[in-house]
Amino acid sequence: MAIKKLSLDDFFDDEGFTLIGIHTSLEDYRLAYLLNSKLNIQLKRKKKDLDFSNRAFYSIYEWEDNKQLVTWNLVSNMCKIESANTSIDKGLFVDSEKIIETYYLLPELKKVNYLLKINDDQFPTNKSLKIINNIQEIAQIVTAYQINLEPLKSKNNLIFN
Repeated sequence: MAIKKLSLDDFFDDEGFTLIGIHTSLEDYRLAYLLNSKLNIQLKRKKKDLDFSNRAFYSIYEWEDNKQLVTWNLVSNMCKIESANTSIDKGLFVDSEKIIETYYLLPELKKVNYLLKINDDQFPTNKSLKIINNIQEIAQIVTAYQINLEPLKSKNNLIFN
């Protein structure tokens, strides 16, 4: 009997969306507001954050453009969790010792603060360049650029629905 093996890569289409990396120190709600104003979109916070292994939670905003049949997602690439340090010997200041652990949605892109994912099979390159230029006009954003999906090993983390 022949055995068929399916790979998750068979279902993951690199051309199905555009991914834009955003470098900024803004809070997620402020960035969503500025993007809504500048790009004339309507990102809204989802009720549940992205949850990976009940440990790391990433804030996510979404807007479904029913006219263009495009879904926009703004997601944080970084999650910081404060936990108690159990490796320190018991002493006077045990309760005050905390460790902040940092987790990344895409570990290959540790310097990217936020990811803007635009789900559209036929998203034109000139339109994505226009969006990136508009994002870069926001004073609080250091830079924004389109991310090449091919070398990403953790691109499966970008499947939100």
